[in-house]
Order: sequence, then C-alpha cells, then structure tokens
Amino acid sequence: MKTNIKHLGLVTKKFNDFFLVDLKNKENYGNTEKFLCKVRKSINFKDQLIYVGDEVVIDNIDLKGKRALITSLKKRKNLLTRPSVANISNIYVTFSVEEPELNLSQVNRFLISAESMGVEVSLVLTKCDLISDQKKSYLLDKFRKWGYEAITLNLHKSDYFKNLLADLKQKKCSIFMGPSGVGKTTLLNMIIPGLHNSTAPVSNKIKRGKNTTRNVELFSISNQNYIVDTPGFNMQPPEIDIRLLPNLYSEITKQVIDEGIRCKFRNCLHLNDEGCNLNKSFERYSFYKETIESSKSHYYQNRED
Repeated sequence: MKTNIKHLGLVTKKFNDFFLVDLKNKENYGNTEKFLCKVRKSINFKDQLIYVGDEVVIDNIDLKGKRALITSLKKRKNLLTRPSVANISNIYVTFSVEEPELNLSQVNRFLISAESMGVEVSLVLTKCDLISDQKKSYLLDKFRKWGYEAITLNLHKSDYFKNLLADLKQKKCSIFMGPSGVGKTTLLNMIIPGLHNSTAPVSNKIKRGKNTTRNVELFSISNQNYIVDTPGFNMQPPEIDIRLLPNLYSEITKQVIDEGIRCKFRNCLHLNDEGCNLNKSFERYSFYKETIESSKSHYYQNRED
C-alpha cells in the first residue's frame, strides 16, 4: 500500500544514499517508527547535503515496505559540523573528573564552542564517585563561577540519572558533547533502553578513552524529544567571529548586562584596549585572552581588507 500524501519527517540516521526518517505524525500510520528513504532523483537541493537532524518532506510512502522518497529539505536552525548533526536544541558538555583527568582548558574550549551554536548549554561531570565530596564541592563552586550549574553523575548508580533523564525529555534534540572516554556511551546506554553500545576502558598508557561509537543517530526518548548518539571527538579550535567572543563568556556578559559596565569603545575586546572597564579578575580570563590573542591578527587583517 502506497500513499502520495506529503508528510514532514525527521532524519534520524544516514548511510550511503539512504536515510531513516521518523514521521512527525507517525500515529496516523499505525505508529510506524521509521521509513527508509532516498532523495527523489528529480529534486535538486542546490548542492546542500542532508544531515541527521534535518527536517524533510517525504511522499510516495510505502507502508508495507516502510519506504518513501524525500522531496524537499526544510531550512535548518543550526548545523554542528563535527560530528554532522542539524537542528540541535541543547548541548550537554560532558567531562569526567577522573580517568581521564579533568582538563579545564579543554572544558572551556568545548563550552565556548557549544555556546557559539546559540543553544542551551549544560555541563555534565561524570565518574564523580572517583573523587572526594570535598573535591566535588570545589569543582561545583568553580563551574558556578563560570556560569554553569554542573550536573554530577556516578556512572554505576542509575538513581543519579533520574533528574537528567527528566530534563532530557523536555528538550527537542539534545547531544552529549565531549572527548572519548568520559562516559557518554555508558550514559546513552542507560538513557536509551536496548541501545547496548559497546564501551572500552581508558588506556593506561595515554590516559584517554577509546572511541566506541561509530555512527551518528537520533533516538526518541519521549514524544517528539530526541537524543543524539554520536562518536567521541577532539574539539577543534572554534571558528568564531572575534567580535562575538566576549558574548560567550558569562563572566563578561554579567558585568556588561547586570552590572552595566561600559567601555570607551563599543567593540572593546577587553584586552589592553583604551578605556576598557572590565574587571579581569575572573578565572577564565586567561583562557579568553589566549583565544582572543590567537585570533586578533586574523580579525584586524580582515577588517583592513
């Protein structure tokens, strides 16, 4: 049985020239979860690629064979390029406090890259059973000053996940972003029943995790709420307009918005700029300064051009 009625769908997996698409109104089709789709040959998306997370329109639906054709691509809100996922609503930056040891500079790079997406960003700390309560309190206080109420997890006790799971079920499309070995696969196995992704121990030699997830895929965790299963990866330096970088640090925006500080020039980069009134005593200023200075020459070169 086939139907030519067009329907809105969500790409949940991509492989070769095929896409798994979850219908937005799947209850009209006996709760069929996914259709295997190809792009109609006559369709030209102006050299645009289709990514997991994209909303598409499908028709020529074969209910028995669970196949259909993609006829158009909806405008996406954002695109995470590594790994490639579209229309993310929430990013959970995930790091372990031990095994591998927490690297604050790396945490900052992930947070800033996530903030540049313009979505809601949360910080998750795993393996908290490996540190003392005193150390955990110290880290919570540190990240609170960074502007984040960190979520702490013990990967061996499911009770710790109740609040996180409830939170995820309120989000449209969430992703755990972080390096390999911090427990993202274990997290996803507990959140998504039946997933059973393989996990690997942290290397004793290099103290880093081994990537065990190979494909990008969306999983439904409640009605129209999804989570991304994605490989671990090493974050590249964020390609962010240097003029927008101050807006990604809560310590700076708090001074500008809440405290009303004003520098002499509107486009002040808060380094040694004339008339800068920013209080630079916050901890992350060294990270901010490093990123600004590494991009400054490129910024001024482009401005002169």
